[in-house]
Amino acid sequence: MKSFRVIRLFPGIGLLLLLLNACSDSQPHLAPLKPGDTILAFGDSLTWGTGAAPDHAWPAEFARISKHPVINAGVPGEITAEGLQRLPALLKQHHPALVVILHGGNDLLRKYPQQDIARNLQAMIEMTRKTGAQPVLVAVPHPSLLLSDAELYRQVARSNQVPVLENRLSDLLGSSAMRSDRIHLNAAGYGKLARLLHDFIRQQGGLE
Repeated sequence: MKSFRVIRLFPGIGLLLLLLNACSDSQPHLAPLKPGDTILAFGDSLTWGTGAAPDHAWPAEFARISKHPVINAGVPGEITAEGLQRLPALLKQHHPALVVILHGGNDLLRKYPQQDIARNLQAMIEMTRKTGAQPVLVAVPHPSLLLSDAELYRQVARSNQVPVLENRLSDLLGSSAMRSDRIHLNAAGYGKLARLLHDFIRQQGGLE
């Protein structure tokens, strides 16, 4: 009843709180992709599709849903420092309009300093933007019994004004029906991730 009375007596405060909550949940918008624009899926084994057949990795599923060419640039076992060295050649070769960065899981598994992971992710974002492509980040969970996103992804996304898909990968890896082992998805999980990513990018304006 107390909260009800506050809103009745001071309706402006209630409206202000709603607006503040909406702003805090907002994500940077994307420019819409043109037909035929290439999407680069950049990451490690979760992008490569370990745990499922190649045509059921999330980039392959995403290509079917979005009707855009999607390059699977996942390398199992790679850490962000290695990915940072690999990215420039891929950007030059494929000229993507959008780059989905799902990286850092191996760094977290090896307990590398989170400031180093954040610095490498930021460098990937800056490198992507210099080519005219738009970056999108996917948050990766801490390896633990109860999975939750590593906070560094939100921090990097906010400081660079990059859309970030949060909590979804953690939820999928937390479901035994969606994973092939402790750290990888199965075909159903990758398919679900592709659909979640597609809906997210569409909500931000990147896809129709």
